[in-house]
Amino acid sequence: MISRLSKQSFRAARGFTPMSTSSIKLTSRPADWKATAPDPLPGTLTFASQSSLPKLPVMDLEKTMEQLTHSLKPMAWSAAEYETAEKKIMDFAQGKGLELQRRLRERSENTKHWLENWWDDGGYQGYRDSVVVNVSYYYGFDGHPKHLPQTPAARAAGIARAAMIFRQKLKRGLIKPDGTKDGALCMDTYRWMFDCCRVPGPEGLDWSVTYAKAGDLGDSGHLVVFRKNRAWKVDVTQDGRILSTEEIEKQIQHIYDNTTGEYPGVGVLTASNRDIWAKDYNNLASSSHNSSILHAIQSAAFVICLDSSAPTNEVHYSRALWHGDIENDKAVGLRNRWVDKPVQFIVFDNNHAGLMGEHSVMDGTPTVRLCDEVLEMLHDPAFDHGSALSSTPTPTPLDWEITPQISEAISQADKAAKELIQSQELGFLLTSYGKAEIKTFGVSPDSWAQMIVQLAYRRLNGSKPRIGATYEAATTRKFYKGRTEAIRSMDDPAVSIEQRKKLFNAAAKKHISLAKSAGLGQGVDRHLFGLKKLLRADEEVPALFTDPLYMRACYWSSHFPVYGWGEVNRLQYTITSRKEMPNARFCEEILKAADDLYMLHAGQKKSSL
Repeated sequence: MISRLSKQSFRAARGFTPMSTSSIKLTSRPADWKATAPDPLPGTLTFASQSSLPKLPVMDLEKTMEQLTHSLKPMAWSAAEYETAEKKIMDFAQGKGLELQRRLRERSENTKHWLENWWDDGGYQGYRDSVVVNVSYYYGFDGHPKHLPQTPAARAAGIARAAMIFRQKLKRGLIKPDGTKDGALCMDTYRWMFDCCRVPGPEGLDWSVTYAKAGDLGDSGHLVVFRKNRAWKVDVTQDGRILSTEEIEKQIQHIYDNTTGEYPGVGVLTASNRDIWAKDYNNLASSSHNSSILHAIQSAAFVICLDSSAPTNEVHYSRALWHGDIENDKAVGLRNRWVDKPVQFIVFDNNHAGLMGEHSVMDGTPTVRLCDEVLEMLHDPAFDHGSALSSTPTPTPLDWEITPQISEAISQADKAAKELIQSQELGFLLTSYGKAEIKTFGVSPDSWAQMIVQLAYRRLNGSKPRIGATYEAATTRKFYKGRTEAIRSMDDPAVSIEQRKKLFNAAAKKHISLAKSAGLGQGVDRHLFGLKKLLRADEEVPALFTDPLYMRACYWSSHFPVYGWGEVNRLQYTITSRKEMPNARFCEEILKAADDLYMLHAGQKKSSL
């Protein structure tokens, strides 16, 4: 919870007048923190299907054990290791697993979502390393439309107005719900897109605070804009209307013009280990002046970071969004961010732009939709940029009160951020073809992309034993409050072309089958996670959960977490790894595998004509 302390004396920094008379410090996490996000307006288009969505099912224990047994076989280092694990699976299924399954079904019957709280904490809120690199994600945007002014201020203003319009439509329930051919998907996490912020828990568990108001129609709200580490409060609504692009641009240009020097890089504190950030947060919040700034940031609809960097190639562009630049031994990019905000737009000095997202309460698909719709609005020459009135608000600078303790914390956070960033390697590549060509071969582009990764990994490592599984997430949003499930997913010259094609098709079909099962809540990992969570403190941990093969299969390889997605004309892969890993070689193998799979199918297609 947030405790309010008595007013403390302070020296206001560089002209900022404090906005409150009390300090806000974090103590213990509220038990019902997630219920603080207000329910959407009833009967609206966006959330109309929420009440009819089914609950996430508890899979049959027998089926989960069968899938687990099959998934472990490719991971086994020997026949003996596999047989040992297989016996432990059987013992679990016939023994303690039956009681744990009973408990899980009971929990499912008595809760709206048996997994939600466990997954929030186990997957995100309890994670204590930096969210930067490890958890946060990013998207790079297309260039600013040619019919619009080509300045960073204009680009930021256009993004701001379009995003505020999206926010307004969302709050009014006017956005068509996400869906598939089978029906609508759960829209619950959209409640955590705007007006909220993650906070670092001093007791080892983070949570998010929301300032969204029940019944709000999106006619009010402010942004926080960062430039050279300095935060500014920007009012983007006035008298019940969203300001015009021109009015917002004037405010942002004012920020550019009035922020010429570097300010204390308080934002880098948010990139620290979460326990360290929790201590630094409360040191920061011990001043009522600083608490006012924290409140302004946390309650902002979203954040825009005006970054001094000017990335000129795909790798620099990716890294600038992912973690920002390093200059003079300082993490200058992260100093100008607030990585706890779920939506953080970034605009560079050369007019490039993108988004950095906070992952704990919302997966990437809602922000993909946000970004797509924002960019589509701006590309439309008929987009309503609004009309400027005679008076435009002036943004308010939010200058921190910096004590020697906070200054030292910034220095230490800079050091940790620099070490983290410099430990990472990033490769970027595009194939010479895209999903249009892949579909002509009768193959799912997603399965094709995954087969490329598998083939490249195999060629890179040869016959070395695998030390981790391949992670691919499937959405379970067809269920109420659903998020994700894990999908547990040939290079022999002696094998004929026909046989290679046959093996590829079998693997691709298996991938599709596993992906569909995971999307139906019939995966392995979340079920086993739930069963293990129901072990009592005085109960012995079943041998299955400590089996070396099982534990290895639950280790998602962090050496090459591949972020790739299909475009109309290309397949794009962004390969991230620790510095010591053969990142460049893996990129080469990805391209070679992509070419070989294409030639395998193109040759077969020609021979059949």
